[in-house]
Amino acid sequence: MAELGLNEHHQNEVINYMRFARSKRGLRLKTVDSCFQDLKESRLVEETFTIDEVSEVLNGLQAVVHSEVESELINTAYTNVLLLRQLFSQAEKWYLKLQTDISELENRELLEQVAEFEKAEFTSSNKKPIIDNIKPKLAPLNEGGTAELLNKEILRLQEENEKLKSRLKTLETQATNALDEKSKLERALQDLQLDQGTQKDFMKAQDLSDLENTVAALKSEFQKTLNDQTENQKSLEESLATAKHDLLRVQEQLSMAEKELEKKFQQTAAYRNMKEILTKKNDQIKDLRKRLAKYEPED
Repeated sequence: MAELGLNEHHQNEVINYMRFARSKRGLRLKTVDSCFQDLKESRLVEETFTIDEVSEVLNGLQAVVHSEVESELINTAYTNVLLLRQLFSQAEKWYLKLQTDISELENRELLEQVAEFEKAEFTSSNKKPIIDNIKPKLAPLNEGGTAELLNKEILRLQEENEKLKSRLKTLETQATNALDEKSKLERALQDLQLDQGTQKDFMKAQDLSDLENTVAALKSEFQKTLNDQTENQKSLEESLATAKHDLLRVQEQLSMAEKELEKKFQQTAAYRNMKEILTKKNDQIKDLRKRLAKYEPED
C-alpha cells in the first residue's frame, strides 16, 4: 500500500478527508451528468437543428455546467480553509506557529503519490471503513516525552529549593543565636570590669589578687569562647555562602528548564502556572538575600 510518510493516526485522518472529498466529487459529477441528461430530454426532441439552435443549446449547457463547476470549486476552497482552521486552532493551543508551502501543492510527483495512495485505499472491495461513529473534536495532545521529563525535573528542583530554604532558615537561626551569645559575653565582661574598678579601693590585697585571677580566668575563658564563637560564625558564614551558591544553582537550573520547556511547547497553560510559581520562588529568594545581607560582616 502507498504511504504518505505519516503516522497511523494522521494517515487515517487523511483517508477520512479523502473519503469526504470523493463523496462530494461524486455528487457534483452526478449533477453535471444530470445537466446533460436534462438537455437531451428537454431540447433534443427534433431530428434536425440549425446552427443557431445548436449554439443556443450549447451556450445554455455551458452556463449550467460553468455554474455547477464554479460552485464546487468555491465550496472545495472553503472546505479546505475550514480544515486548515481546525489544524491551526489545535496548534495555537500549544502556542505553535505552523507554516505551509503553497508551491508543494503543484508538485506533480507528490500529486501522483497522493493519487496512488487514493487508488490503493479505495479501489479494494474489502477495504474496512475507518470513519468512527462519533468523531472527537480536535484537542491538544497529552504531554509526554521531553515535556513530561522537563516537568518532573522542575518538580525535583522545586523540592530541592524548598529543602535549601529550610536549611537556610536553620542556619540563620544558628547565626542569630551565636551573635546573641557573643553580645551577652561582651556585656558580662564589661560588667566585671566595672565592678573591679568600683571595689578595687575597698578590697584587701588577697581579695584583689583573687579577683584579678578570677578576671584573668574569665578573660581567658571568654577569649576561648569568643574564638569558638568566631570559628562557629565563620563555619556558619561558609554554610550560608554554600547555601547561596546552591540557591543560585537551583535558580539557574530552573531557568534552564523553563527555557527548554518554552523551546518545546511554547507557553502552555501548565507552563504559565509553573512560571507564576517560579516567580514567587524567585521573589522569596530575593527576600532571603536581603535578610542575609543583614548578617554578613561589613568590611
